[in-house]
Amino acid sequence: MAATNIEPWLFLIQPYEGESLSHFLGRFRRANHLSASGLGSLAGIGAVMARWERFHFNPRPSQQELEAIASVVEVDAQRLAQMLPPAGVGMQHEPIRLCGACYAEAPCHQIEWQYKSVWKCDRHELKLLAKCPNCEAPLKMPALWEDRCCHRCRRPFAEMAAYQKPVINLRSLNADS
Repeated sequence: MAATNIEPWLFLIQPYEGESLSHFLGRFRRANHLSASGLGSLAGIGAVMARWERFHFNPRPSQQELEAIASVVEVDAQRLAQMLPPAGVGMQHEPIRLCGACYAEAPCHQIEWQYKSVWKCDRHELKLLAKCPNCEAPLKMPALWEDRCCHRCRRPFAEMAAYQKPVINLRSLNADS
């Protein structure tokens, strides 16, 4: 006898503070063994999901699209909108950037690291990394950060802070003189 009206169940995950939509969607998809197109199909919005995971937000996700995703991932659409860049802020699609010190504190890709205007971590005063300091492999898109480490040499992202160059604040140096 065939079962009818079986609802699919999903493993739910909570977003981190400041997490990029790319990273969150990748974590959700892995937890539920879904492809980007599979998640897009569940939400009824199709293949646009793969574009968002690569930081291609032109056109910006609509409120209707965010609500469709929210209904699947069970995270408020407003919270998902916070994982996008603010309106008018340019995105750096490549290279993918990382602050190892931030990642050690909260293991997620921060959306602000991909803003065109950002090149350093204001919190730790470190230059952002665009490649693994060990093997020099470019960082993969955050949706693919499955093991919290470089995909080539396996160096953990959290250990990469030791290789980040400190940013010298010239204003504070001049004030001390």
